[in-house]
Amino acid sequence: MHDAPPRPTAIGEEPLSHGLKQRHLTMLGLGGVIGAGLFVGSGAGIAVAGPGIVVSYLLAGALAMLVMRMLGEMSAAMPASGAFSVHAERALGRWAGFSVGWLYWFMLVVVLAVEATGAATIANGWVPGVPQWTWVLIFMVVFTAANLAAVRNFGEFEFWFAALKVGAIVLFLLLGALAVFGVLPDTDPVGLANLTGQGGFLPNGWAGVVSGVLAVVFAFGGLEVVTIAAAESDDPARAVGRAVRSAVWRILLFYVGSMLVIVTVLPWTAMKPGQSPYVAVLDSIGVPAAGQIMNIVVFVALLSALNANLYGSSRMVFSLAERREAPAGLLAVSRGGVPRRAVFASVAFGFVSVLLNLKWPDTVFLYMLNAVGAVLLFVWALIAVSQLRLRRRIEREAPEKLTLKMWCFPWLTWVALAGIGAVLVLMLGDDAARPQVLWSAGATAAVLLVAWLRELRELRDARAGRR
Repeated sequence: MHDAPPRPTAIGEEPLSHGLKQRHLTMLGLGGVIGAGLFVGSGAGIAVAGPGIVVSYLLAGALAMLVMRMLGEMSAAMPASGAFSVHAERALGRWAGFSVGWLYWFMLVVVLAVEATGAATIANGWVPGVPQWTWVLIFMVVFTAANLAAVRNFGEFEFWFAALKVGAIVLFLLLGALAVFGVLPDTDPVGLANLTGQGGFLPNGWAGVVSGVLAVVFAFGGLEVVTIAAAESDDPARAVGRAVRSAVWRILLFYVGSMLVIVTVLPWTAMKPGQSPYVAVLDSIGVPAAGQIMNIVVFVALLSALNANLYGSSRMVFSLAERREAPAGLLAVSRGGVPRRAVFASVAFGFVSVLLNLKWPDTVFLYMLNAVGAVLLFVWALIAVSQLRLRRRIEREAPEKLTLKMWCFPWLTWVALAGIGAVLVLMLGDDAARPQVLWSAGATAAVLLVAWLRELRELRDARAGRR
């Protein structure tokens, strides 16, 4: 029996630009996950977990930290624009790299539609005379232009977007702490009454904490982009290590710290799903125009995520093309080292997604959104499995490249895999989350089938060529 000839998976020097600086990567890691999911979506988690939402964020954040540490280890040792897609191919084979790369690309361009539509809705509220679709078009054109220019432009956009979000959270934490101790004018010390009243710290028990984890775990998605971007820095191995180290701890502090301030300042029963708990806190301590201030922050957060997702999707599909898993035409790179055709391909599909969201938000687009709802967990699982295999290989072949190591290997890697599995099982048991798992599993199965058929075809062609 003859096999297809082995196909090298090592990636040489990236043809892309190396214009991203360490400050860009650090702020990208900090700002990439600080979005509407935190500023608005956290209200749903508080409604089901009460003050226990702090524990929910600790658990979800710990899982995200473990995944990022694994991803950071592999990216520091083997930086590439495809990041975890390249790692999966090296560790498990072409089918894994193909599958995780296309699934992640599909997830980004679908989520991009949600972010563009959300930002357009806010802008339409400020300027009702401009139709919502016009705002979407403006945003897509502006950020396409930013991504078609030098990669440093993308870095600068993200740096200042993230700086505004980080600054807003730091100010919120400061004001919240002053309110707790009664330092602000016309306020009395809050103390811990809201943490122990209204049913106690765990008013809905551990079941509420678990429900809170399901509500918040996807808010940590987006950290992966920093490892994709590291390939376009001057010193990828060092840059990704520093960015991952700083990002995971600070993000956990921002998320958990914010939740602790919210449930300490206000009774958890005052929170309503769909309404920003940040606005509720700022209103309670007398910050004027709190709603509009938070609208501006959420608006910036959505545009920042749109920009980052367009960047991440273009680099992922470019990496797939490098490995002959996507059309070769996407490999064209400008003089400035920007994969322009990959950018156009990503924004084109993203714009189609936006149109579907505007036209059929409750039917066609809802099915697409459900199809990527649990993809992040599948990607995280493949990152963990890849790290289990690649760590041993790197230790044998190039131990000097392990400049950033996973903690307590391999035990914490297995803990992360168990945690991901537990979240998927819990989602299957939740009526609201079950469709996401089932549709995402269907999308994953479809991509795996395509990968299998491609390998069969190449095997057949290789055999025919030997005759």
